[in-house]
Amino acid sequence: MTYRLVIRPEADAEVDEAVRWYQKRRQGLGGEFLDAFVEITSRIRQNPNLYPVVYHEARRALLDRFPYSLIYEVHKSEVVILACFHESRDPKEWQRRV
Repeated sequence: MTYRLVIRPEADAEVDEAVRWYQKRRQGLGGEFLDAFVEITSRIRQNPNLYPVVYHEARRALLDRFPYSLIYEVHKSEVVILACFHESRDPKEWQRRV
């Protein structure tokens, strides 16, 4: 079963911000970040229980090559992305979204 992906507006804005930041650093790096995001969301959609629960029902999946985590919850047949969070940020910021 492939789960439907729902990205909350806050998480979508965080992805966009990260893509812009990396793109400013090096041409094409923003696209590489986006590729890593697509890859991890594909893995999550196929097997959402693959990644550990870190807070209440929220799970955390690390992006390859980038210091970002996707924080998500599973609701029936949906995976809801709550945050795309840089590892240096205070986790209390995303925990408020749970």
